[in-house]
Amino acid sequence: MSLFQKITSGWREDHLIQRVVGSSSVLFSSNTISLGLSVLQGILAARLLTPAGFGLVGIIMSYASTVNGLLSFRMSELVVRYGGEYLEKDEKDKAAALVKAASLTEAMVSLLAFVLVTVTAGLASRYIAKTPDIAWLFIVYSLGLLANFNTETSTGILQAVGKIKLQGVINLAQSILTAGLITFAFFAKESLQFVLYAYLAGKLVLGLGMFFTAMHHLTLRLGGGWWKTSLRVLPNFREKVRFAVSSNLSATAILVFRESEILWVGFFLTNEAAGYYKAAYAIILLLALPVHPLILTAYPEFNRLIVQKAWPRLRDFLRKVTTIAFAYNFILGLGMILFGQWLLWLNGSKFVAAYPALMALLVGMVFNFTLFWNRPLLLSLGLPTFPLTATVIAGVLKVGLAFLLVPRYGYVMEAALLSFYYIFSVGLMVWRGMTEIRRRQAEI
Repeated sequence: MSLFQKITSGWREDHLIQRVVGSSSVLFSSNTISLGLSVLQGILAARLLTPAGFGLVGIIMSYASTVNGLLSFRMSELVVRYGGEYLEKDEKDKAAALVKAASLTEAMVSLLAFVLVTVTAGLASRYIAKTPDIAWLFIVYSLGLLANFNTETSTGILQAVGKIKLQGVINLAQSILTAGLITFAFFAKESLQFVLYAYLAGKLVLGLGMFFTAMHHLTLRLGGGWWKTSLRVLPNFREKVRFAVSSNLSATAILVFRESEILWVGFFLTNEAAGYYKAAYAIILLLALPVHPLILTAYPEFNRLIVQKAWPRLRDFLRKVTTIAFAYNFILGLGMILFGQWLLWLNGSKFVAAYPALMALLVGMVFNFTLFWNRPLLLSLGLPTFPLTATVIAGVLKVGLAFLLVPRYGYVMEAALLSFYYIFSVGLMVWRGMTEIRRRQAEI
């Protein structure tokens, strides 16, 4: 029997992996179309705006999401971790109270994030975008934060009730709208502002669509009037707060060290360099296409298996989803090596210069997306602080090196440092998660 046959033996009889792959496939189909539209709109926007304008749009969009992320408590993780457990035990009052608390908290955070962007827009336009007269564009785009006042909680609800595939439908709707508006902008030779409004329109559809869909399915599960449940029925409230605060700190670290790359490039270099980096980064995110649905569908299963203390089953499940993720990443990674220059050329001939950055990003991203379960597993194991520790250690090293190297070697060095960050931090988290599983299994 070959190695592949040994790895995949028994998969047809594995109902858990079939359920995860089945739900992931639905999301994958919707996300494939959405990503295709996203690639199209990115190409048209890049050709319309040139590298400098394309980079400026990326900076404005990234700034709003980064500020929101700095304050975010990642309510989707809280809802899945505890809400999923309460629903598994049919404790509807506790699930209702948890969702209510998460929803109210996220709404307040979104409002605070909007206010913070408004207050700091002038500084961002001067020191990051290096274009002092566009502070108002930062404020206008941040209206999307208000529309997405409950997107994280809504995502967690859809995961917990087994309806996460509907996120793909909503994401497809917003992709169609955004792509349509940017296509119009391209042929009508519209301005940078119009392109930004197109992206904002998509954010409005996504945020409100997720909220109403999640509330509908939660009501079907918990019954009408669930939102009247008192928060006092929620047990171990301090534990939930610690989890949320830990998730917030982890999210903050991730944003500063990983998901604000466009801002760092803009700060160290120029809008044009940010445009090249944004083009390379947009292509590398194709790796997330098959893996993102796996993350959304596998996380509730991790949580369920850990609640049941089914350690051998959990290890088998991890092995199988890792094999699936590696197969996806190997094929897509090979495609990027062979066709990466052509994909960049579609944005305009100048963007081919970003190919070295694309290759530098590829190494770390393949590692990260193959072991995509590193952080969700630790959260389900009740170890929310370790991802923060690993992220901070790797991130401080990355940013420290960036101050020394990026101004001298450019955005390709920023890409290489991001790969280093992924390999270091993800490696630590995988080691910790597997060590904990072995320890708990030995105690049985």
